Amino acid sequence: MNRKHKWTLHPFVLLSISTLALFIVLGIGGLAQAKWSHNSPLSSIQGAAASLSGKFFSDMMAMEIPYMSEGNAESSFSSDKIFSFVFQMATNINPHDPKTLLASGVPGMASEKTVNLRSAVGNPGFHEPADYAPPREVLQPADDAAPGDEPTGREAVTEEDMPLDAAEPNPSDGQQEDSGAGSGAPSPASVADEVLAFIYHSHNRESYLPELEGKTELHEAFDDTINVTLLGKRMAERLKELGIGAASSDKDYSTEEPEYNWNFSYKYSQKTVKEAFASFPKLNYLFDIHRDAQPRDLTTATINGEDYAQVYFIIGRRNPQWEKNESFANAIHSKLEEAYPGLSRGVWGKTASSGNAEYNQSLSENSILIEIGGPENTLEECYRTVDVLSKIIAEQILEAERVNNEQSGPGQAI
Repeated sequence: MNRKHKWTLHPFVLLSISTLALFIVLGIGGLAQAKWSHNSPLSSIQGAAASLSGKFFSDMMAMEIPYMSEGNAESSFSSDKIFSFVFQMATNINPHDPKTLLASGVPGMASEKTVNLRSAVGNPGFHEPADYAPPREVLQPADDAAPGDEPTGREAVTEEDMPLDAAEPNPSDGQQEDSGAGSGAPSPASVADEVLAFIYHSHNRESYLPELEGKTELHEAFDDTINVTLLGKRMAERLKELGIGAASSDKDYSTEEPEYNWNFSYKYSQKTVKEAFASFPKLNYLFDIHRDAQPRDLTTATINGEDYAQVYFIIGRRNPQWEKNESFANAIHSKLEEAYPGLSRGVWGKTASSGNAEYNQSLSENSILIEIGGPENTLEECYRTVDVLSKIIAEQILEAERVNNEQSGPGQAI
């Protein structure tokens, strides 16, 4: 009697073939992504690890080593945070950010999301920085250019476009007295000979409601004298006290630029930065100081019983070399996380769809945009933050310059 033999695959062989096929597909997908993808760095293992704070890893170790726990401090593995993480991974919706729910249903909106490059203890909900244009009556723009119409290509400023005249400081009740750190275009005679750091303000009228009489709404936090330029002046003064040559600008673009348009803010500030480079040959570090637009509960940290204005570090990913700027920002952010946990709200990257996304950062790999506080913070809270931030920045610059001196051979340290 003849028997018909049926060919059957052993389960182990079938599993092996399936696993091999899966790895081949994943490998091809990974190669394709590396070549064509422009997604968030979080799509890679390196980006995922970079976005985790040091506290995450210390809390993970504390689960096995009890004495490493930080007492009453909330763990990164609390039930609320675990739920938020799992829910966001499963649905791509952040339960702490209602905008992500809207983005899931509006085509194209999700692609405009700002990317979290480095997480922070002070921002457990991963709230993105917010930046809104001021009311028309505040700055009186010259025309109706759409938000985001930043100049590129032929519209970008060249050296021939730069005005050579310097703007005079704009005093306000003695708060901006001329000390050599607050002139519109820096003058070598007004600061130390070796200026390494320059602080300027693309949105110079961003202000703080507690300092403005008769203004209570978040969108009203703009002023021509009491604004973020005071923070820039203070930072320049602190850096000089710490041994770093520094200068700052308080140029008011809305009054000094003909046919001013807020949407061209970074075009105007680019002129200021190039003037600074022309005035200070050794200039290498640029800080564009802004103010975030979110309410107080998202812009304030209490450390040792005192309130501080929190900070965002913003990187423009339209800059081809943005990774170098991010490295500089992360060095400052990491030191801030270690010395004053909760003060930083992380390092964030923006693409062209979510803002200017270049922020003059292609002019120097040590150029970053920093947002300090929000409309409801006080100048006192912002000054506390500036003092702390200045110490961290000075430390980072001194370290970098020391390395540069060692690499370039014998020379004088700053």
